[in-house]
Amino acid sequence: MSTSTEQIVHDEKAQLDFSASMSYTDYLSLDTILNAQHPRSPAHDELLFIVQHQTSELWMKLMLHELRAAIRCIAEDDLSSAFKMLARVSRIMEQLVHAWDVLATMTPPEYSAMRPYLGASSGFQSWQYRCIEFALGNKNAAMLKPHSHRPELLAEVEAAWRAPSLYDEALRLLARRGLVVPADHLERDWSKPYESSDGVEQAWLVAYRDPKKYWELYQLGEELTDLEDAFRLWRFRHVTTVERVIGFKRGTGGTGGVSYLRKMLDVVLFPEIWKLRTDL
Repeated sequence: MSTSTEQIVHDEKAQLDFSASMSYTDYLSLDTILNAQHPRSPAHDELLFIVQHQTSELWMKLMLHELRAAIRCIAEDDLSSAFKMLARVSRIMEQLVHAWDVLATMTPPEYSAMRPYLGASSGFQSWQYRCIEFALGNKNAAMLKPHSHRPELLAEVEAAWRAPSLYDEALRLLARRGLVVPADHLERDWSKPYESSDGVEQAWLVAYRDPKKYWELYQLGEELTDLEDAFRLWRFRHVTTVERVIGFKRGTGGTGGVSYLRKMLDVVLFPEIWKLRTDL
């Protein structure tokens, strides 16, 4: 005779009474999270749009947590911890890539039914995304402005804008390990966009030509490659999803939409890491 599911629960001595202890819902603050979706239109598909972006922001929160910790670890020469964190960031980006697959189920008429209710709100204004881009070295002073109406958020984004990026700290590490890195890439105004350097490429080439001697630096280079590879896929999937849903209409945030996103595809975060593959 098969055992009933009720009997299985009883036999396993599962805790069923949470009147005096913390439950799963309590620990995850699910009442807050699951009541944070407030559709503004009568459109059925707006909930998909909201959940897609809210979950992406949660993944970005974790990504920032890992990126900032990885930057600190590289600055402290704790590369084993940094490698684990950077690998996790790449996997988070894979999650974000696949999230676009769900949003792509929204058809143009379905999006058009809710678009008027979005106002000027746009993912272009995501302060977490901007902090991620700044942490990865894509510094742009103009992108501080969308947060000027929220002083606490502006301070957060501005701090990321002024701080050394992941790549900046990687180059400082190369120098500490005895490789010759141009002085103007070791101390500079970190808020300025990164400029590629033949001298920096030569430093990376030393590590790549003798990976046994410079194993940690070689591995760091490959972690950075994985990271940018995943980031490119994320941006590309964003472009194709937007074009699929709205075509070449202007974005709600005022940009050209697809035209703007395509320009962002040309941004290279770690240029010497990619160029050295040709020159090896």
